[in-house]
Formats: sequence, C-alpha cells, structure tokens
Amino acid sequence: MLFFGFSSGLPFLLVAGTLAYWLKEHGTALRDITMIASAGMFYAFKFLWAPLLDHWRLPVLHRLGRRRGWLLFAQIGVAGGLFTMAAITPAQLAPFVIATLVVAFFGATQDIAVDAYRIEIAPLADQGALVATYSLGYRIGLLAAGALALIAADHVPWRIIYVGMALLMSIPILANLLAREPEVELRAPARWGDAMRYAIVDPIVDFFRRYPWLLALLTLLFILIFKIPEQATIGGIMSPFYRDMGFSLTAIGAITKIYGVVVGIAGVFLGGAAVARFGVWPTLLAAIVVCGSSNLFYLLLISHQGDLWMLTAVISAENFTLGFLGPPTVAFLSSLVSRQHTATQYALLASLVNLPGKVLGFFAGGIVAATGYAHFFVLTVLAVVPAAALCVWLWPRFRRLQQA
Repeated sequence: MLFFGFSSGLPFLLVAGTLAYWLKEHGTALRDITMIASAGMFYAFKFLWAPLLDHWRLPVLHRLGRRRGWLLFAQIGVAGGLFTMAAITPAQLAPFVIATLVVAFFGATQDIAVDAYRIEIAPLADQGALVATYSLGYRIGLLAAGALALIAADHVPWRIIYVGMALLMSIPILANLLAREPEVELRAPARWGDAMRYAIVDPIVDFFRRYPWLLALLTLLFILIFKIPEQATIGGIMSPFYRDMGFSLTAIGAITKIYGVVVGIAGVFLGGAAVARFGVWPTLLAAIVVCGSSNLFYLLLISHQGDLWMLTAVISAENFTLGFLGPPTVAFLSSLVSRQHTATQYALLASLVNLPGKVLGFFAGGIVAATGYAHFFVLTVLAVVPAAALCVWLWPRFRRLQQA
C-alpha cells in the first residue's frame, strides 16, 4: 500500500498544480491554465468506467488477477502519458493537452484499482492502518511531483523533469508485480444483459437497498459538499496565486511541497489515531470544520506578500488539516461500500466527494479575474456550514444502524 500510494500521488500534481507552473512559465493565460490544469476532473468522473474494473478482465494482464492486472495497465498508461508530455511540451498546446488528459485518465483508473485492492485485501478493522500507510506513500508521491519537480525546474528544463517522473513509475510497477491478489469471489451473471445490469445498475440500487431513502439521499448530499473547500484549491489556481504573491519556485517547492508534505503526514497519522480512538463520525466532523476554515488563512498571504514566515504558517495550517481530514474521509466512504461492487461504489462515492469542488476550481481563474483571490477563498469556505449540520444529523442515525 505504501508503493501503491506513491503510484497514485505521483501523477496527480503533474496534471494539476505542477503542470500550472510549467504553463505559466510558458506564458499561458491564467484562465487557460486553470482549465488545462483541471484535467484532474477525470478523477471526479472515474465512476463512469469503474464497472469495467469490477467485471471485466484485461487480455493477458488478467494473469496477474483482476485488481493487479488493471493496476499495471493504468501504471503503464501514466508512464507513457508523462513521456509523451515531455516529448511534446506546451509549445504544441493541443496535443500536449491531449497527453495531459491521457495521464489524468490513467491516473484516475489507477486510483480505482488501488482503492478496490485496499478494501478487498483486508477487513474493515484493518483499513485504518492501510489508509495511513497508503497516505504516507501518496504524500511521498506528492513530494516528488511537487517539491522535487519545482526545485529542479529552477535548474533543468520541464521536459527533463517529466521524463524523470515517468521513470519513477517503475517503482510502483515493480511493487505491483510482487504483490498478491485479493481473494474475493464475485457473482458471475449467466447472460450479457444480466451482467450489464449487475455491473451498472445494481451498484446504485444496492446503496438504496441497504439504507432508507431519506438517509441515503442526505448522505449523498453530505458527500457532495463536505470537501468543497479542499478540492477547490487543488487545481491550477494555487500555483499562479503563490507566484503572484511574490514567491520563487524554490521557496514554493521547499515550503509548500517539502515542509507542507511532512506536516501533512503528521496530520494523516493524527487523523488515523483519532479515528481509532474516537471513531469516524466525531473525527470527521472536527476535520470538516477545521479543514474547510483553513482556506481563510490564505487571506493573510494577500496582506503579507513575499513573507516566507507567513507562507510557512499558512502552509502548516492548511496541510495539517488536509492530512487530518484524509483518514476519516476514507474510512467513512469505505464503510458505505459493498464488496460485490467495491471498485464501482467506492469510485462513485469518491467522485461525488470531489466533483463540486473540482467544478468550482475549474472556474477559479474566471472568478479570480472578476473578483480577486480573497473573494474566491471566502467562497470556498461557505460549504462548511451545511456540511457540518448534515454531519451532526447523520451521525446518530448511522450509529443506530450499526448497533442494529
């Protein structure tokens, strides 16, 4: 799980925040940067092809098993896409954008396979340890694609950096070849029509079959809104923001991508410990409030432009709370999943978590151009109030269901 976390974290910034620096250096307009760097929207729509990973075995690669075969396919796709981005460069913008979308697609496919693997390889009681280990690997991947890439960009061309990132994918590919396949037997429908219904319709019907309608609908609404503040700042807007605040690439890489990742890892393990000690719901409620509100700290950077100490303080608050939110989020979503539809249901729920914030992030450049950075950050925080209220309402009802 450590290596699979690294595999998931590495491409994420390379089609979002890190990519935005390359585009800005190339002279791309801010509106275009935020749109191109929103290629990560593929992560929000991965539920559309997740049923394939549950119910279709790849030719040849199926010998590794359903989960590992798909994972290897996605890992090779990510590496190939990164090599292509390095070869094309933003000088040929249209094919470069297509290569970026390819990396995002295979990165999202990789996440589907890894999440399903994690849920199926061990019982729910062990998921906390798996999530913490996966998160550590994920943040090491972010460290490589963020800090390492940014600091190197002051000394070598961006295309060389992307070649290096593609070569790093060989590490999780080797881990995949050495891993073992989860032992989960799926029901095999006899007819093609039954198979389509079982793969596409039943994962959704199953959710409403297991939960009362009102509870199911309000749970989905909660899932849609509680991570808006985090997801809205993950796209391409933060890279131009830091540059516009007067920080160098080396300072941004060292503070936001090295120090920030270390602080985030501390937050991850505290979040995991809190889930183990206090349970999912109280930890999730606390994390929603503190993580969502942390976007307001960016207002301090606007009034202290170029101040490295202020940047360090803001990154400390933001990354620690983001890390803290991770374990209760994954534990909560994992608890809602049926093992007969592991990949599909988890991908659908994770997509719902990320979609609204990513949509807001897609339009971030236009919002900032019209109103300024300050209004955008305030806008991202507004979702905290209804999300916290829904969390308080859902908490006792899920507790009664678990007791029953």
